[in-house]
Amino acid sequence: MEYYAGIDVSLKDSSVCVVDGGGKIVREAKVASEPEALIAWFGGLGLEVARIGLEAGPLSQWLHAGLSEAGFEAVLLETRHVKAALSAMTVKTDRKDARGIAQLLRMGWYRPVHRKSPGAQEVRALLVGRKLLQSKLRDVELSIRGILRGFGFKVGEVSKAKFAARIRELAAGHEMLETVTGAMLTAREGLLAEFMRLHRRMLAIVRADEVCRRLMTVPGVGALVSITFRTAVDDPRRFSSSKAVGAHFGLTPKRYQSGETDVTGGISKVGDAMVRTALYEAANAVLSRPTRFSALKRWAMEVARRRGLKRAKVALARKLGSVLHRMWADGTEFRWGKEAQAA
Repeated sequence: MEYYAGIDVSLKDSSVCVVDGGGKIVREAKVASEPEALIAWFGGLGLEVARIGLEAGPLSQWLHAGLSEAGFEAVLLETRHVKAALSAMTVKTDRKDARGIAQLLRMGWYRPVHRKSPGAQEVRALLVGRKLLQSKLRDVELSIRGILRGFGFKVGEVSKAKFAARIRELAAGHEMLETVTGAMLTAREGLLAEFMRLHRRMLAIVRADEVCRRLMTVPGVGALVSITFRTAVDDPRRFSSSKAVGAHFGLTPKRYQSGETDVTGGISKVGDAMVRTALYEAANAVLSRPTRFSALKRWAMEVARRRGLKRAKVALARKLGSVLHRMWADGTEFRWGKEAQAA
Protein backbone atom coordinates (compact mmCIF):
# COMPACT_ATOMS: atom_id res chain seq x y z
CA MET A 1 0.00 0.00 0.00
CA GLU A 2 1.21 3.47 -0.83
CA TYR A 3 1.51 6.16 1.81
CA TYR A 4 1.42 9.94 1.37
CA ALA A 5 2.75 12.64 3.71
CA GLY A 6 1.73 16.26 4.07
CA ILE A 7 3.85 18.88 5.83
CA ASP A 8 2.47 22.20 7.03
CA VAL A 9 5.65 24.23 7.30
CA SER A 10 6.13 26.67 10.16
CA LEU A 11 9.17 28.64 11.26
CA LYS A 12 10.04 26.50 14.29
CA ASP A 13 8.09 23.21 14.13
CA SER A 14 6.18 21.70 11.19
CA SER A 15 3.10 19.51 11.42
CA VAL A 16 3.44 16.21 9.56
CA CYS A 17 0.65 13.81 8.65
CA VAL A 18 0.93 10.44 6.88
CA VAL A 19 -2.11 8.75 5.29
CA ASP A 20 -2.51 5.47 3.42
CA GLY A 21 -4.04 4.88 0.01
CA GLY A 22 -7.55 4.80 1.50
CA GLY A 23 -7.18 8.16 3.25
CA LYS A 24 -6.76 6.76 6.78
CA ILE A 25 -4.38 8.69 9.02
CA VAL A 26 -1.41 6.50 9.90
CA ARG A 27 0.92 8.83 11.79
CA GLU A 28 1.01 12.47 12.95
CA ALA A 29 3.78 14.43 14.61
CA LYS A 30 5.43 17.78 15.20
CA VAL A 31 8.92 17.87 13.72
CA ALA A 32 11.52 20.63 13.77
CA SER A 33 11.57 22.64 10.52
CA GLU A 34 15.01 21.39 9.53
CA PRO A 35 15.84 19.04 6.63
CA GLU A 36 17.88 16.75 8.90
CA ALA A 37 15.04 16.39 11.42
CA LEU A 38 12.46 15.60 8.72
CA ILE A 39 14.77 13.11 7.00
CA ALA A 40 15.41 11.33 10.29
CA TRP A 41 11.68 11.22 11.12
CA PHE A 42 10.68 9.77 7.75
CA GLY A 43 13.64 7.37 7.87
CA GLY A 44 12.47 5.96 11.20
CA LEU A 45 8.84 5.74 10.12
CA GLY A 46 9.13 2.21 8.78
CA LEU A 47 6.79 2.96 5.87
CA GLU A 48 7.44 3.48 2.16
CA VAL A 49 6.18 7.03 1.58
CA ALA A 50 5.30 7.53 -2.10
CA ARG A 51 5.23 11.34 -2.03
CA ILE A 52 5.79 14.13 0.46
CA GLY A 53 3.92 17.38 -0.12
CA LEU A 54 4.78 20.89 1.06
CA GLU A 55 2.90 24.10 0.34
CA ALA A 56 5.12 26.42 -1.72
CA GLY A 57 6.88 29.08 0.31
CA PRO A 58 10.36 30.49 1.09
CA LEU A 59 11.17 27.93 3.81
CA SER A 60 9.51 25.12 1.84
CA GLN A 61 12.07 25.40 -0.97
CA TRP A 62 14.90 24.76 1.46
CA LEU A 63 13.15 21.76 3.04
CA HIS A 64 12.14 20.44 -0.38
CA ALA A 65 15.77 20.54 -1.55
CA GLY A 66 16.93 18.62 1.54
CA LEU A 67 14.26 15.93 1.21
CA SER A 68 14.90 15.52 -2.53
CA GLU A 69 18.64 15.13 -2.01
CA ALA A 70 17.92 12.45 0.60
CA GLY A 71 16.02 10.40 -1.99
CA PHE A 72 12.42 11.24 -1.07
CA GLU A 73 9.91 12.22 -3.75
CA ALA A 74 9.00 15.68 -2.47
CA VAL A 75 6.48 17.93 -4.19
CA LEU A 76 5.88 21.67 -3.83
CA LEU A 77 2.13 22.41 -4.07
CA GLU A 78 0.59 25.49 -5.69
CA THR A 79 -0.48 27.85 -2.87
CA ARG A 80 -3.78 28.82 -4.52
CA HIS A 81 -4.82 25.18 -4.89
CA VAL A 82 -4.02 24.39 -1.27
CA LYS A 83 -5.89 27.46 -0.03
CA ALA A 84 -8.96 26.63 -2.12
CA ALA A 85 -8.98 22.99 -1.04
CA LEU A 86 -8.62 23.76 2.66
CA SER A 87 -11.02 26.73 2.72
CA ALA A 88 -13.97 24.43 3.59
CA MET A 89 -12.53 23.72 7.06
CA THR A 90 -14.41 25.57 9.78
CA VAL A 91 -11.48 25.17 12.18
CA LYS A 92 -8.04 25.87 10.76
CA THR A 93 -5.00 24.50 12.57
CA ASP A 94 -1.54 23.41 11.47
CA ARG A 95 -2.50 19.81 12.21
CA LYS A 96 -5.57 19.99 9.97
CA ASP A 97 -3.59 21.71 7.22
CA ALA A 98 -1.06 18.86 7.21
CA ARG A 99 -3.95 16.38 6.95
CA GLY A 100 -5.43 18.30 4.03
CA ILE A 101 -2.11 18.44 2.17
CA ALA A 102 -1.67 14.68 2.60
CA GLN A 103 -5.17 14.06 1.21
CA LEU A 104 -4.47 16.34 -1.76
CA LEU A 105 -1.41 14.24 -2.59
CA ARG A 106 -3.40 11.03 -2.29
CA MET A 107 -6.14 12.24 -4.65
CA GLY A 108 -3.70 13.89 -7.07
CA TRP A 109 -5.63 17.19 -7.00
CA TYR A 110 -2.68 19.56 -6.97
CA ARG A 111 -0.33 21.43 -9.26
CA PRO A 112 3.40 21.01 -8.63
CA VAL A 113 5.54 24.15 -8.39
CA HIS A 114 9.03 24.41 -9.85
CA ARG A 115 11.80 24.80 -7.29
CA LYS A 116 14.33 27.34 -8.48
CA SER A 117 17.97 26.38 -8.79
CA PRO A 118 20.41 27.75 -6.17
CA GLY A 119 21.87 30.17 -8.72
CA ALA A 120 18.45 31.55 -9.61
CA GLN A 121 17.59 31.96 -5.93
CA GLU A 122 20.79 33.92 -5.33
CA VAL A 123 20.15 36.32 -8.22
CA ARG A 124 16.52 36.64 -7.14
CA ALA A 125 17.72 37.69 -3.66
CA LEU A 126 19.89 40.33 -5.35
CA LEU A 127 16.92 41.67 -7.33
CA VAL A 128 14.67 41.76 -4.26
CA GLY A 129 17.30 43.62 -2.23
CA ARG A 130 17.92 46.07 -5.07
CA LYS A 131 14.21 46.77 -5.44
CA LEU A 132 13.79 47.32 -1.69
CA LEU A 133 16.64 49.84 -1.55
CA GLN A 134 15.25 51.64 -4.59
CA SER A 135 11.81 51.85 -2.94
CA LYS A 136 13.20 53.19 0.34
CA LEU A 137 15.35 55.69 -1.53
CA ARG A 138 12.27 57.03 -3.30
CA ASP A 139 10.35 57.16 -0.02
CA VAL A 140 13.08 59.27 1.62
CA GLU A 141 13.17 61.71 -1.30
CA LEU A 142 9.38 62.09 -1.34
CA SER A 143 9.32 62.60 2.44
CA ILE A 144 11.90 65.39 2.19
CA ARG A 145 9.84 67.08 -0.52
CA GLY A 146 6.72 66.79 1.63
CA ILE A 147 8.40 68.24 4.71
CA LEU A 148 9.72 71.26 2.82
CA ARG A 149 6.40 71.81 1.09
CA GLY A 150 4.77 72.38 4.47
CA PHE A 151 7.00 75.44 4.88
CA GLY A 152 6.32 76.75 1.39
CA PHE A 153 9.53 75.44 -0.19
CA LYS A 154 9.09 73.74 -3.57
CA VAL A 155 11.90 71.47 -4.71
CA GLY A 156 10.70 71.23 -8.31
CA GLU A 157 12.31 69.09 -10.98
CA VAL A 158 15.91 68.29 -10.11
CA SER A 159 18.33 65.55 -11.12
CA LYS A 160 19.52 62.87 -8.73
CA ALA A 161 23.01 64.36 -8.60
CA LYS A 162 21.76 67.87 -7.68
CA PHE A 163 18.98 66.77 -5.30
CA ALA A 164 21.02 67.09 -2.08
CA ALA A 165 22.40 70.52 -3.03
CA ARG A 166 18.88 71.77 -3.82
CA ILE A 167 17.55 70.58 -0.45
CA ARG A 168 20.39 72.21 1.48
CA GLU A 169 19.82 75.43 -0.44
CA LEU A 170 16.13 75.52 0.52
CA ALA A 171 16.72 74.56 4.18
CA ALA A 172 19.53 77.08 4.71
CA GLY A 173 18.82 79.47 7.58
CA HIS A 174 16.20 77.23 9.23
CA GLU A 175 17.87 75.38 12.11
CA MET A 176 15.22 72.66 12.52
CA LEU A 177 14.86 72.06 8.78
CA GLU A 178 18.65 71.82 8.43
CA THR A 179 18.76 69.21 11.21
CA VAL A 180 15.90 67.11 9.82
CA THR A 181 16.83 67.26 6.16
CA GLY A 182 20.52 66.78 6.96
CA ALA A 183 19.79 63.49 8.72
CA MET A 184 17.51 62.35 5.91
CA LEU A 185 20.06 63.29 3.24
CA THR A 186 22.72 61.28 5.07
CA ALA A 187 20.37 58.29 5.06
CA ARG A 188 19.68 58.91 1.38
CA GLU A 189 23.38 58.92 0.54
CA GLY A 190 23.81 55.56 2.27
CA LEU A 191 20.81 54.06 0.48
CA LEU A 192 21.95 55.40 -2.87
CA ALA A 193 25.47 54.01 -2.43
CA GLU A 194 24.23 50.54 -1.51
CA PHE A 195 21.62 50.58 -4.27
CA MET A 196 24.26 51.41 -6.87
CA ARG A 197 26.48 48.62 -5.51
CA LEU A 198 23.73 46.04 -6.02
CA HIS A 199 22.80 47.58 -9.38
CA ARG A 200 26.39 47.26 -10.63
CA ARG A 201 26.48 43.66 -9.42
CA MET A 202 23.30 42.95 -11.39
CA LEU A 203 24.78 44.50 -14.56
CA ALA A 204 27.93 42.41 -14.15
CA ILE A 205 25.84 39.23 -13.99
CA VAL A 206 23.91 40.23 -17.12
CA ARG A 207 27.10 40.99 -19.07
CA ALA A 208 28.48 37.54 -18.24
CA ASP A 209 25.26 35.69 -19.10
CA GLU A 210 24.80 34.69 -22.75
CA VAL A 211 21.03 34.13 -22.39
CA CYS A 212 20.43 37.59 -20.90
CA ARG A 213 22.45 39.24 -23.66
CA ARG A 214 20.40 37.45 -26.31
CA LEU A 215 17.10 38.38 -24.65
CA MET A 216 18.20 42.03 -24.58
CA THR A 217 18.09 42.12 -28.39
CA VAL A 218 14.28 42.23 -28.11
CA PRO A 219 12.92 45.82 -28.22
CA GLY A 220 12.05 47.18 -24.78
CA VAL A 221 14.00 44.47 -22.95
CA GLY A 222 16.93 45.77 -20.94
CA ALA A 223 19.22 44.28 -18.32
CA LEU A 224 16.65 44.32 -15.51
CA VAL A 225 13.86 42.77 -17.59
CA SER A 226 16.10 40.05 -19.02
CA ILE A 227 17.57 38.90 -15.71
CA THR A 228 14.20 39.08 -13.96
CA PHE A 229 12.65 36.86 -16.64
CA ARG A 230 15.61 34.48 -16.63
CA THR A 231 15.60 33.88 -12.87
CA ALA A 232 11.81 33.45 -12.74
CA VAL A 233 11.66 30.89 -15.57
CA ASP A 234 14.95 29.27 -14.52
CA ASP A 235 14.43 26.27 -16.83
CA PRO A 236 12.64 26.89 -20.16
CA ARG A 237 11.90 23.16 -20.55
CA ARG A 238 9.32 23.26 -17.78
CA PHE A 239 6.92 25.05 -20.16
CA SER A 240 5.59 22.74 -22.87
CA SER A 241 4.43 25.76 -24.89
CA SER A 242 5.66 29.34 -25.03
CA LYS A 243 2.04 30.52 -24.93
CA ALA A 244 1.77 29.17 -21.38
CA VAL A 245 4.29 31.72 -20.09
CA GLY A 246 1.80 34.61 -20.16
CA ALA A 247 -0.79 32.63 -18.19
CA HIS A 248 1.85 31.48 -15.70
CA PHE A 249 2.73 35.08 -14.83
CA GLY A 250 -0.89 36.27 -14.64
CA LEU A 251 -1.13 38.13 -17.96
CA THR A 252 -4.21 36.33 -19.31
CA PRO A 253 -7.85 37.36 -18.62
CA LYS A 254 -9.86 35.82 -15.80
CA ARG A 255 -13.09 34.04 -16.68
CA TYR A 256 -16.11 33.04 -14.57
CA GLN A 257 -18.74 30.80 -16.16
CA SER A 258 -21.73 29.25 -14.39
CA GLY A 259 -24.97 28.44 -16.18
CA GLU A 260 -26.06 31.50 -18.15
CA THR A 261 -23.35 33.62 -16.57
CA ASP A 262 -20.15 34.03 -18.54
CA VAL A 263 -17.92 36.92 -17.45
CA THR A 264 -14.43 37.71 -18.76
CA GLY A 265 -12.58 40.09 -16.47
CA GLY A 266 -9.17 41.64 -16.17
CA ILE A 267 -5.92 39.72 -16.05
CA SER A 268 -5.57 37.09 -13.34
CA LYS A 269 -2.42 38.62 -11.73
CA VAL A 270 -1.29 35.22 -10.46
CA GLY A 271 2.33 34.14 -10.34
CA ASP A 272 5.42 36.29 -10.04
CA ALA A 273 4.45 39.97 -9.78
CA MET A 274 8.03 41.10 -10.39
CA VAL A 275 8.12 39.42 -13.82
CA ARG A 276 4.66 40.70 -14.70
CA THR A 277 5.74 44.25 -13.89
CA ALA A 278 8.98 43.90 -15.86
CA LEU A 279 7.19 42.61 -18.97
CA TYR A 280 4.58 45.38 -18.75
CA GLU A 281 7.29 48.05 -18.46
CA ALA A 282 9.04 46.58 -21.50
CA ALA A 283 5.77 46.71 -23.45
CA ASN A 284 5.21 50.29 -22.32
CA ALA A 285 8.68 51.24 -23.58
CA VAL A 286 7.97 49.72 -26.99
CA LEU A 287 4.66 51.56 -27.43
CA SER A 288 5.52 54.84 -25.73
CA ARG A 289 9.06 55.57 -26.91
CA PRO A 290 10.60 55.89 -30.36
CA THR A 291 12.12 52.48 -31.07
CA ARG A 292 13.32 50.62 -34.10
CA PHE A 293 10.36 49.33 -36.09
CA SER A 294 9.57 45.62 -35.84
CA ALA A 295 6.76 43.26 -36.73
CA LEU A 296 6.12 42.92 -32.98
CA LYS A 297 5.55 46.66 -32.61
CA ARG A 298 3.32 46.75 -35.66
CA TRP A 299 1.20 43.96 -34.16
CA ALA A 300 0.90 45.87 -30.87
CA MET A 301 -0.06 49.08 -32.67
CA GLU A 302 -2.85 47.22 -34.48
CA VAL A 303 -4.14 45.96 -31.13
CA ALA A 304 -3.99 49.52 -29.73
CA ARG A 305 -5.99 50.82 -32.68
CA ARG A 306 -8.73 48.22 -32.15
CA ARG A 307 -8.82 47.81 -28.35
CA GLY A 308 -7.02 50.81 -26.87
CA LEU A 309 -3.48 51.48 -25.65
CA LYS A 310 -3.91 49.95 -22.17
CA ARG A 311 -5.08 46.59 -23.51
CA ALA A 312 -2.38 46.70 -26.15
CA LYS A 313 0.34 47.04 -23.49
CA VAL A 314 -0.97 44.02 -21.60
CA ALA A 315 -1.25 42.01 -24.81
CA LEU A 316 2.28 43.00 -25.82
CA ALA A 317 3.61 42.07 -22.37
CA ARG A 318 2.04 38.64 -22.78
CA LYS A 319 3.50 38.35 -26.27
CA LEU A 320 6.94 39.39 -25.04
CA GLY A 321 6.88 36.57 -22.49
CA SER A 322 6.23 34.05 -25.26
CA VAL A 323 8.90 35.55 -27.53
CA LEU A 324 11.55 35.59 -24.80
CA HIS A 325 10.82 31.99 -23.85
CA ARG A 326 10.97 30.77 -27.45
CA MET A 327 14.26 32.60 -28.09
CA TRP A 328 15.73 31.05 -24.95
CA ALA A 329 14.44 27.54 -25.69
CA ASP A 330 15.53 27.52 -29.35
CA GLY A 331 18.69 29.59 -29.00
CA THR A 332 17.49 31.90 -31.79
CA GLU A 333 17.84 35.64 -32.30
CA PHE A 334 15.00 38.15 -32.39
CA ARG A 335 13.37 38.56 -35.81
CA TRP A 336 12.67 42.20 -36.56
CA GLY A 337 10.51 41.55 -39.63
CA LYS A 338 10.59 42.48 -43.31
CA GLU A 339 9.94 46.17 -42.69
CA ALA A 340 13.03 46.51 -40.49
CA GLN A 341 15.23 44.64 -42.95
CA ALA A 342 14.10 46.92 -45.79
CA ALA A 343 14.82 50.00 -43.69
